[in-house]
Amino acid sequence: MAVPYEKIPFAGTVPSPKKENEGMITGNWRTRRPVLDTEKCTQCQICWISCPDSSVNLMTEDSPITFNLKYCKGCGICSEVCPVGAITLVPELDFKD
Repeated sequence: MAVPYEKIPFAGTVPSPKKENEGMITGNWRTRRPVLDTEKCTQCQICWISCPDSSVNLMTEDSPITFNLKYCKGCGICSEVCPVGAITLVPELDFKD
């Protein structure tokens, strides 16, 4: 059900998909993977706000944030905006998975 942009009210919102779009997986473009140092992380959520791919997930039992590697392109914005340097980018070839 496509709606022409002219029909969307000013300040209207577009609902997000209810499930992941498997046809849009872009994580295989990545050459560097974000890695979180949980001891440094202050849970400020600036990385979550700044991620252009919405690949940062907040608050799990094991970690303050996780990365959705299906969609993370390794752009490094999360690492750049982190005020405490808790996110580093590691070459993808350093991982076996």
